[in-house]
Amino acid sequence: MPKAKGKKRRQKFAYGVNRKRLYRSARRRAAPRIECSHIRHAWDATKSVAQNLAEMGLAEDPNKAVPIAKRGLLGMEVDSSGQAEGKKIVRKPYVLNEMEYEASLPEKKSNTLSRDLIDYVRYMIQNHGENYKEMARDEKNYYQDTPKQIKRKINVYKNFYPEEYKAFVASLKQEKMDVQ
Repeated sequence: MPKAKGKKRRQKFAYGVNRKRLYRSARRRAAPRIECSHIRHAWDATKSVAQNLAEMGLAEDPNKAVPIAKRGLLGMEVDSSGQAEGKKIVRKPYVLNEMEYEASLPEKKSNTLSRDLIDYVRYMIQNHGENYKEMARDEKNYYQDTPKQIKRKINVYKNFYPEEYKAFVASLKQEKMDVQ
């Protein structure tokens, strides 16, 4: 096949490009990005992966760190402690300590409900109380939810925001008392 027109031209040398910066940025892009900030800050680029991890007290190979016991003929475990491994010195124990501390923190609840659903549920409770059939016939029931679906939405709201729900119901009771 013939070549595309204009592709025969000789490449020109780019004099305006800083080769040193280009090489450095290419090396940085080629190196893998370490997601864990603790490891990334303690990493020494002049050392190998095995050396870096050993200094931090981390395992390079999980199979070597926690060996699997070898089994004999009848399923009896055979102890393979005949080989003595050299004890590695942990020079950067703070990395391991920081990672353990971060792992021990409780996980944040990230589940929330949409503002529209919260407003919908509060409106229904405010106007109809616990009467789900009446809620299903309400004109604000745009999605034509059945009584069971509305009840499920209210229960979800109760589970997600129990304190807010209790305060809301208490304020409704207080309003009823004030009216009478």
